[in-house]
Amino acid sequence: MRASARGSQADVELLLVRHALPVRRELEIGAADPDSSENGHAQARHLAEYLAAEASLEALYASPLNRARQTAAPIAERFGLEIVLEDAVAEWDRHSNEYVPIEELKAADDPRWQALLRGEWTSHDESPEQFAERVVGAIEAMIARHRGQRIAVVCHGGVINPYLAHVLGLGGQHSFFYLNYTSIHRVATATSGERSIVTINETAHLRGTGLPIGLFQR
Repeated sequence: MRASARGSQADVELLLVRHALPVRRELEIGAADPDSSENGHAQARHLAEYLAAEASLEALYASPLNRARQTAAPIAERFGLEIVLEDAVAEWDRHSNEYVPIEELKAADDPRWQALLRGEWTSHDESPEQFAERVVGAIEAMIARHRGQRIAVVCHGGVINPYLAHVLGLGGQHSFFYLNYTSIHRVATATSGERSIVTINETAHLRGTGLPIGLFQR
């Protein structure tokens, strides 16, 4: 899928990557923070191989949550990069005591899936506006630090959504982009402030692998 704000000469090529498929984890107390599943680790390896066939990466950032760090690890190994952990791109529900993959929620028609579609906000740590502000601010700061370079940020669906909405000028409108696990979302940026979305939900690296891709792709 391609969409754009105003096109221009790219100054930074930004790759926003959703983490791989994690395990389901539900606790009575404490943050769930699940690890990647077996399929998730395989997805991450295919992702790293796919990216390694392209141009080099100059920097690799990741959310500090386990599923993001573990997805970034094969990329770091392939490119010989250190993973820079960035707390500001952690998921909005990072302190939740449960994590259920979205596909399981949809398959069961779970009320949490319906709430997600309605855009209902359940975080007590920050408002949707505060969350979007921290996400956009963090990503823009990364862009500013890497002029003329190509960088990747491994994070979460809830993080990528507001940044894409920001680039598309959706403002405070409710927007929900369903993002596949290990999907790549490319944004070309310019020093003038222009941002152009090049791809959304890019998952060519999972085609033919037999691994899960997403709700609408097999």
